Amino acid sequence: MEVIGMHKMVHARFATIAAAMLALAAAPALSAQVAAANAPAQLTETPERPPLAEGYILGAGDIIEVAVVGREEYKARVQVQVDGTVQLPFIRDVVAADRTIAQLQDDVAARLKAGGYYTDPVVSVMVAGYASRYVVVLGQVGTPGLLPIDRNYRLSEVIARVGGIGPNGSESVTLTRVNGEQLNVTLEQMATGGDAADPYVAAGDKIFVDRVEEGERPTFCIYGEVNGAGCYPVGENMSLRMAIARAGGLTKLGSEKKVKVFREGEDIGKLDLSQTVRTGDVIKVGQRFF
Repeated sequence: MEVIGMHKMVHARFATIAAAMLALAAAPALSAQVAAANAPAQLTETPERPPLAEGYILGAGDIIEVAVVGREEYKARVQVQVDGTVQLPFIRDVVAADRTIAQLQDDVAARLKAGGYYTDPVVSVMVAGYASRYVVVLGQVGTPGLLPIDRNYRLSEVIARVGGIGPNGSESVTLTRVNGEQLNVTLEQMATGGDAADPYVAAGDKIFVDRVEEGERPTFCIYGEVNGAGCYPVGENMSLRMAIARAGGLTKLGSEKKVKVFREGEDIGKLDLSQTVRTGDVIKVGQRFF
């Protein structure tokens, strides 16, 4: 009996020691789990998803051309109606709104095949007129108005497509999203600040360039063989090359070797295009020789 009792005591002691060792081994892992659970969330940067990553999405007002490849008898040019459908030969109403080009092609092919019109049709869909998805560009730009979004555009591309910022326009561009979120960014930031400072625009966005009256900012003037002669704001560390670009670049007759600067009324002659523009400078761009 004493031997049996001794064995029980030894077994209990070993069990207690083993449990303690397991607890010690598990403690760091448990502590790590608790620390991770209580730690503040870490923000991670994720790449911006372009608004048309899956392709152009059709909408009411868009005009499309639908055809079966190799079948001259099946061609149609139709407009997406307010209810989102298009009327196509043989299959009549087909939902097109909120569908990508690829999705609509598959839908039309499946319905033509299911109806017994073609064995294995290859359907082509092309957008002939963009009307449903656009951004609104207002203020001091070359051609304010509606700009169709037929592909992924960054903010700088939109500004370029509407003719750039006008002579009386601010260097700051305001982008207002459909949800009311706003971003103010300068041309210099768009050019040098990476993707964050030059975001993709999306359908429904509004872009605005405010007016700045003369006398409210330092300016330079440029004329001659440039596409947009006039007076423009002097940007920080703006070079002569940047000034020419700000004026729309050289015409076909313009020459970088024929650039003269008048400063405080005096002709200071030709300068290297890397030289800095000063407030009040008048820049003349001459013609090149053939």
